[in-house]
Amino acid sequence: MRRMVVMVGLAAVSAAGAATANVEQERTALMQRDRDWSASTKDANRFVSFFAADASMYPPGMPVVTGADAIRQAWAGMSGAPGFALRWTAAEAQVSSSGDLGYTTGAYEATMGGLTEKGKYVTLWKKDGAEWKVTRDIFNADGPAPEAHAVVTPADIKWIDAPGLPPGAKLAVITGDPSKPEPFVIRGQVPAGYKIPAHWHPGHENVTVLSGTIAIGMGEKWDDAKLQTIAAGGYAALPAEMRHFFLAKTASTFQVHGMGPFIVNYVNPADAPQKKE
Repeated sequence: MRRMVVMVGLAAVSAAGAATANVEQERTALMQRDRDWSASTKDANRFVSFFAADASMYPPGMPVVTGADAIRQAWAGMSGAPGFALRWTAAEAQVSSSGDLGYTTGAYEATMGGLTEKGKYVTLWKKDGAEWKVTRDIFNADGPAPEAHAVVTPADIKWIDAPGLPPGAKLAVITGDPSKPEPFVIRGQVPAGYKIPAHWHPGHENVTVLSGTIAIGMGEKWDDAKLQTIAAGGYAALPAEMRHFFLAKTASTFQVHGMGPFIVNYVNPADAPQKKE
């Protein structure tokens, strides 16, 4: 029924006298455009660039969000949540005979705070010059929101020497499997003066300092002037592949919510601990 309603709307607009387009070609282009959009979720600016200036997003359990700036703010709030990840697959694309209006439908999977939701979506598009832009994005879950409860006691936390990091750091897995491409939570302990040279991780990470004081600097090589101090209770968000370096100003414990796999890639390969060994 939803498909019928949408197609009737497209047909009515296209019957207003617009020129006939190569519908099959535009349908293929729209399907690819949807795939490109799905691949942009780790880059907020690129993700929002797919929306028309007057677009609206209809998230479940929330008011309608209208306008590129409002959508950017809403997306920042969602994507900044611990363990956030989103991917979707388009199953169908349809285009009006005028070639300037269309829609895509498919299924999505979203993860946030260790919970995963599967659902479906309908996205309406319009041609803006030579480029397809989202005008309406509607999505909802296949079932009720998942519920989860977990308690981790100090006795349950197992500390190990942190793999891939300089000697002296301890690591404990709280939830998830950091070796897999899925959300995880890990906890780290480091002594005062501990340093990690410039490096990067494949997935995004959100770091919360539980005790002590650390400093993080952005860049491809160590620079004391770029270090930003983060005391207990402080928080840092590190986008995927962001080059950064780390210093523990005091003995510190911190927690990392991220998207795996957790891999430490050193900007200078000579800094890798295994190279030094």
